Amino acid sequence: MPAPLRSLFLCLLGLSILLAPQGALAQRIKQAKLLEQLQEDYSKAIRWNDFEGAWTVLDPAYREAHPVTDAEFSRYEQIQVTAFEALDSRVLPDGSVERAVRVELVSRHTLTQRTQRFTELWRYDPKTKRWWLASGLPDFWDGR
Repeated sequence: MPAPLRSLFLCLLGLSILLAPQGALAQRIKQAKLLEQLQEDYSKAIRWNDFEGAWTVLDPAYREAHPVTDAEFSRYEQIQVTAFEALDSRVLPDGSVERAVRVELVSRHTLTQRTQRFTELWRYDPKTKRWWLASGLPDFWDGR
């Protein structure tokens, strides 16, 4: 995430932390760091076309409701991601986080390049003490 966006995100997260009860302050800071690291790892996986690795970050309930077959994973081999950029993040009232991203990709068959935007939804699971991506992998073929 670019430094100005990271600063804005951390500022917004800091504000939500200040509004939380003091006993929860350390927990919220830890959650924010965990989210930042997971989003960075996920971004790298997408950027380097490791969609099966990125799949492991998805919410288990989402994975169960939307299983992906080997044939569907092979569709991702038809494209090459050339850029992945986090644009904006915001904390929602329920504590989940929305993150807007821009992905540039090239079709390996036609060599055409395009840019797509996606909105990711990240939710924290207090039971497992980890963040999950609740919005699925990018759908580069939606409407195409």
